[in-house]
Amino acid sequence: MSDGQVLTAPQRALVVEDEPAWQQIIRELLLGCGLEVDIASTVDEATRLLRQSSHRLAVVDLALGAGMAANQDGLCVLEAIQRQDPACVSLLLTGYATVELAVSVLTDYGALSCLEKARFDRKEFRRLVQRALSAPLPFESSGTAPVRHELHREEPSEVDTHTKSVLVVEDDAGWRGILSELLSDAGYPVRLCNSYGEAVGCLRRESYLLATVDLSLRPSTGGADSTAELDGYQLLALAREHGVPTLVVSGMAASADVMRAYERYEVFAFLEKRLFDRRAFLETVAEALETSRKRSVLGDLTLREGEVLTLLAQGFTNKEIAETLVISTNTVKRHLQAIFDKLGVRTRAAAAARAIRAGLSPNSGPAGP
Repeated sequence: MSDGQVLTAPQRALVVEDEPAWQQIIRELLLGCGLEVDIASTVDEATRLLRQSSHRLAVVDLALGAGMAANQDGLCVLEAIQRQDPACVSLLLTGYATVELAVSVLTDYGALSCLEKARFDRKEFRRLVQRALSAPLPFESSGTAPVRHELHREEPSEVDTHTKSVLVVEDDAGWRGILSELLSDAGYPVRLCNSYGEAVGCLRRESYLLATVDLSLRPSTGGADSTAELDGYQLLALAREHGVPTLVVSGMAASADVMRAYERYEVFAFLEKRLFDRRAFLETVAEALETSRKRSVLGDLTLREGEVLTLLAQGFTNKEIAETLVISTNTVKRHLQAIFDKLGVRTRAAAAARAIRAGLSPNSGPAGP
């Protein structure tokens, strides 16, 4: 060893899985990422390994041993990781997770993602591992906590943490590739998610310019009940809660699905996969981002309120606004009152002035008869 050369301890990963085939798959992938790997099949074995060594990453199966879907011993392991090795990033790997469980794993147990065995993708798994290894380590006190060594990264992070990205939620690898390529080529940083659980974690932890969501993300149980709530709708609700404008890119295009997306979740656009046009998609993305920028200046207006304000700024009367948007004049009045309250103004002229200053282009109004 030459003078001044510093040796760093190898990073360790813990795999908690009772199926030998899955142990081998995950072990090989983690070794390929430069990690040393410990294997445990039970909660007790995992707890013992956590006491013996610190780990940078843990991949934990939900069901350890008998009981199948009823067995949730993996949650005990996640709890032990939080208590004994808080700097360890955890991933839950399971064949039995429900939507409610996935949310609990992300929020209550601090896992990075909840992965379904039925949809396991090696490339996506390696990407998640690299993301976990790229996360900054917490501050180490001078107490008895194990010393962490600085992680060497061979490649820079894909996304500048100071730049908001576009979140793509799509469980079909082909469509993920199409959307990612289009957005990346147009200069937008992209964050890819292939499951509901991963997307929930992203929306809770990070801010995004825009989200594109596939409605047909089925619950993690993989049930065939057509009346089950689609995960995509729940993501639309969460994106709206976090102020992220959304586009739906979906193979489901029944009129009820379209109207529900627009009316209940206020999506900017609903694009059908069978009619997908790349140029139109990018134009829609640009329009959605511009509309979002204007709305951020105009306050917390709903999509419909923004449309009403735009027409108001163009000189439309209440009757003309109602005819254009196919709503009643009483509905227009209710929207205007909400707009005035949110903008802190009292007159139509003041609201129109705020809209124009935000970049809405006035014109002479609708053509006369």
